[in-house]
Amino acid sequence: MVKLTADLIEQAAQYTNAVRDRELDLRGYKIPVIENLGATLDQFDTIDFSDNEIRKLDGFPLLKRLKTLLLNNNRICRIGEGLEQVLPNLTELILTNNSIMELGDLDSLASCKHLSYLCLLRNPVINKRHYRMYIIYKIPQVRVLDFQKVKEVEREEAANMFKGKRGAQLAKDIAKRSKTFIPGAGLPTEKKKSGPSPGDVEAIKNAIANASTLAEVERLKGLLQSGQIPGKDQMPATSEEADEEMDEDIVTNGS
Repeated sequence: MVKLTADLIEQAAQYTNAVRDRELDLRGYKIPVIENLGATLDQFDTIDFSDNEIRKLDGFPLLKRLKTLLLNNNRICRIGEGLEQVLPNLTELILTNNSIMELGDLDSLASCKHLSYLCLLRNPVINKRHYRMYIIYKIPQVRVLDFQKVKEVEREEAANMFKGKRGAQLAKDIAKRSKTFIPGAGLPTEKKKSGPSPGDVEAIKNAIANASTLAEVERLKGLLQSGQIPGKDQMPATSEEADEEMDEDIVTNGS
């Protein structure tokens, strides 16, 4: 494992990515703990921590510029409290292939008011009862969950599911948290494979097919080649949804 030091941050690749954000590439160093990010001088929109050994999402200084965190293929089983205070503009959080177990472990994200894109694919938590409805209810600012746009009908369903005393009790029943953090928690029994699964690759290819601009096609191709998974809403599940999203984009862009 490699300690995340100021020297490592200085030596790591830094570039302008496909969506013209300044990105710091810290992939694959086997970093166990997030620390010393003050050395970035808050100069980055995106930090890529994919393919490391991180177990807890915390340890950030105040980074007002940071919008996107990529944490694919880590061992994260805890999300720290107060992220909104140190990452006030966090918009996109990609946690594909980690070890988050319980719905209640995600509650602290509710206070991240700009969090629009969230991905938890290949975490045990996605198999919990009412997973998607709970996230939509608890973190209503999320517009794209696991690469699928949150539909208005889903918001209505979530509101109905958790309203009143019965709904409050249901939320309480399903939203337990994991027990006290134990060093080593979240260690997989087998070494995790890096990069996207065949299903993720297929989803990216579908996103390319549904992309409406050449720039978006090139961006998605770059993500596919690098083993990264897109965190934007370019991944409709069906052609019907693709048409619906295109209509929404036309309305949005035209207003």
